[in-house]
Amino acid sequence: MIWYPPPERHACMNDQEIKSLLSVYKTVAVVGISLKPDRPSHVVASYLQSKGYRIIPVRPDGGVVLGEKVYQSLREIPKEITIDVVDVFRKSAEVLPVVEEAVERKAKMVWMQEGVVNQDAAAKAENAGLKVVMNRCIKKEHQRLL
Repeated sequence: MIWYPPPERHACMNDQEIKSLLSVYKTVAVVGISLKPDRPSHVVASYLQSKGYRIIPVRPDGGVVLGEKVYQSLREIPKEITIDVVDVFRKSAEVLPVVEEAVERKAKMVWMQEGVVNQDAAAKAENAGLKVVMNRCIKKEHQRLL
């Protein structure tokens, strides 16, 4: 089920479903995380980490963010690490390859941040059995619902 504001073509997930998923899914791969503490991706990841989520930073440059090793792609994350949510901070046009990796890694959910909308990627994820949220901030939704 995909959740975002109408009039998109997929059904909407209600607040209770989102709240339940945010309560159960605790490992979040943040794709497109910034090394800069003032950037939204860094702020969101830091917030989630402070709430007990395991953050797995993903960006092409590698390095360390928030005390966690940065992986260059979802494929590079060790197989023994289960990815619950793939939180996407990429341009809408760049989401499909991320979703393909998320499907390959058997993630449970793809969360596209505010301003990120890709219907084809959402459909691909949904067809593979992943939950999808588009055009919403996971931090704001967590604050609102939990």
